[in-house]
Amino acid sequence: MATLNVKNLPDVLYRKLKARAKRERRSVAQEVTVLLEQALEPATPLSILELRGLGKGLWRGIDGGSHVEREREAWR
Repeated sequence: MATLNVKNLPDVLYRKLKARAKRERRSVAQEVTVLLEQALEPATPLSILELRGLGKGLWRGIDGGSHVEREREAWR
């Protein structure tokens, strides 16, 4: 397994990292690994069609797939 050394890490950032690791019951090294994995792994795409409950009433009568397509087209 590789070793990563970080130079010139601001003290404030280290304190935040250490506090976060403590909240998550991890070591600082474990927390850094988790954060890097989350930042570097591609997010799993979610489908609006999979929504259950939260906001469901807002989508009544609206085809989720068509809505997503219109949104995507607007960003092109």
